Amino acid sequence: MRLRTVPTLLLSAALTAGALAATAAPASAADGSFEDRLRAIPGVSVTGVTDKEGFPLYSLSITQPVDHDDPAAGTFQQRFTLWHKSADRPVVFYTGGYGLSSSTREPTALLDANQLSMEHRFFGPSVPAGATPWNKMTVQQEAADEHAVVQAVRPLYEKTSKWLATGGSKGGMTATYHYRFYPRDYDGVVAYVAPNDANNDDDSTYERFFTSVGTQQCRDALAAVQREMLARRDTLLPKFEQTAKDEGYTFTETLGTTDRAYEFAVLDQVWNFWQSGTAADCPTVPDAKTVSDDELYQWSLGHGLSVYEDSTLGANGSGPYYRQAAAQLGWAGLKFKNLQGVRHYPDIYQPNSVLPEGMRTTYDGTVIKGVDKWVRNDSRRMLFVYGQNDPWSAEQFTPSAHDSYKYVVPGSNHGARISALPADQRDAATATIRRWAGK
Repeated sequence: MRLRTVPTLLLSAALTAGALAATAAPASAADGSFEDRLRAIPGVSVTGVTDKEGFPLYSLSITQPVDHDDPAAGTFQQRFTLWHKSADRPVVFYTGGYGLSSSTREPTALLDANQLSMEHRFFGPSVPAGATPWNKMTVQQEAADEHAVVQAVRPLYEKTSKWLATGGSKGGMTATYHYRFYPRDYDGVVAYVAPNDANNDDDSTYERFFTSVGTQQCRDALAAVQREMLARRDTLLPKFEQTAKDEGYTFTETLGTTDRAYEFAVLDQVWNFWQSGTAADCPTVPDAKTVSDDELYQWSLGHGLSVYEDSTLGANGSGPYYRQAAAQLGWAGLKFKNLQGVRHYPDIYQPNSVLPEGMRTTYDGTVIKGVDKWVRNDSRRMLFVYGQNDPWSAEQFTPSAHDSYKYVVPGSNHGARISALPADQRDAATATIRRWAGK
């Protein structure tokens, strides 16, 4: 249930709006008219510009309705950036599904394209003043946000310029949802490691994944370590409490106690091992029967024991994602049969557990089921990339027969990329994206 982001080792350094504004660089004379037109878009503000690889990278914000179905209900400022190369090149619209990142995406590099990057509503500073209306943080509302940006920026580019959407993990989901509600906005979508929990009541696909990923030896060793982490709770919990003290972590607003936070972290440990690691890490798994408490705890900290704590949950950090998971996106409700008899909190592994009381909600999968059906039957020009050993890639979108495709990168984790596919598949996927972009 870890944050659904692509591992940072696969991203270029992200540029925040503050960093963009802090390093101003004049646009070239050739781009002067473009910048004037950009500044003239109603509701859009240019808050900074810097140079990126010889081209202007604009930091922007747009005034959005809190509720697109009721524009009188208030507005907020939503951040986005635009890396502008030329008005006749393709535009790649990227969202990570969380805060703002302007790192160069794989389709952008493949196409030498312009790139528009957007922050998801209610992440970071893209929030309304006062109390955040979490019931307006929906798939439909974010799709409408992105549609508004496309409508605002598209007139700056040639009518022949193609627009493609992309994103990884939750960003891949977000791009897919946008395309479902506004299919005319894009000429194609490239979604990486995008989970598709169309039936939140059935997590058997995830369960099967954990009985087949890697080797039996590695799976058994990881399961034994995970169980030992809870079996030795009396000696390991004090180490976890010391980590929390050293790092300034608290749990009172979300998980409630260090014991609950510890168990939640252990439940996520094997998932995180495969999400960010590879089979090459299997030889490092210690022997649960003989490893010392210190060695077990330190190995776990470096291999999947991710601490969920107040400052990065709630309205901050990844907290808004867990609200979305609880409300619409769904989650993997694993059974953890290997942990029978050592758990204290049998119902803790679900997103409401890491949310403050005021953000907790009930699940409604109606929209996600509808998106799944549309992708399978009616969508066009969609390309999905998954990682063979990535837990989030267990429940996948199924592309339609309408110029749509799916690729699975052998041995890859949550950082699966087209460039890592076997050569024939890599070339085919690249050719498809270039064709969609008119290149």
